Amino acid sequence: MFTGIIEELGTILSLKTDKENLDITVRANFTSELKIDQSVAHNGVCLTVVSIEDDTYTVTAIKETLDKTNLNDLKEGSIVNLERGMKLGDRLDGHIVQGHVDQTAVCTAISEADGSWYFTFSYDPELNNITIEKGSITVNGVSLTVVNSKKNEFSVAIIPFTYEHTNFNTFEVGTVINLEFDVIGKYVKRITELG
Repeated sequence: MFTGIIEELGTILSLKTDKENLDITVRANFTSELKIDQSVAHNGVCLTVVSIEDDTYTVTAIKETLDKTNLNDLKEGSIVNLERGMKLGDRLDGHIVQGHVDQTAVCTAISEADGSWYFTFSYDPELNNITIEKGSITVNGVSLTVVNSKKNEFSVAIIPFTYEHTNFNTFEVGTVINLEFDVIGKYVKRITELG
C-alpha cells in the first residue's frame, strides 16, 4: 500500500530481459534502507526488490506488468518516481494507492499557469475506467486531484514542488504515463456493472 507521495527520483542503470521478464536496476538514495522482498513503487508500479548492491537495487517486472504499464518505455538513464510502501500508523498524505496500474494514458496538453502547470491526459475507453471532478488519480505514482474531468480525459494541476520533485518535469505531449484510478471508485463502478 502506498500514498502517492513520491519519496525520491531514481535513475535506471540497466534493463535486462530474462525470458518474458524485465530486470530493472535502479540507483536511489534510500537503497541502504531497503531489504530483499520489500515493495517499492516505480512510476506507480509496485515491484519487489530482488537484489541489492551498494546504492543500487534490482526489481523484476513480469509480462503482465509490462503489457499494462509504461515500464517498456524505460531506457538506461530514465528517471522514475519512487515510493516505498507506507508504514501502518503513518499519516496518509496522499490517498490510498495500491501500486496496481490500471492502464496507461498519453499526455495530450501541457500549459503553464503563472507558476503552476496543467497536464491533460487521455486514456483508452475500452477499459471503462472513469475519473470524477475533484476525485483522486495516481499519475506515474503521484497522488493528484482531478480537474476538468471528461470522458476518457482529465487534467491535473501541478504545483512547483511536485514539478521539481517528480518526473512530471520530463513529460512532453505524447509521453505515456501510468494511471491508477481511485480504488473506491473502481469498486463502485464494478458493483454498478454487476447491478
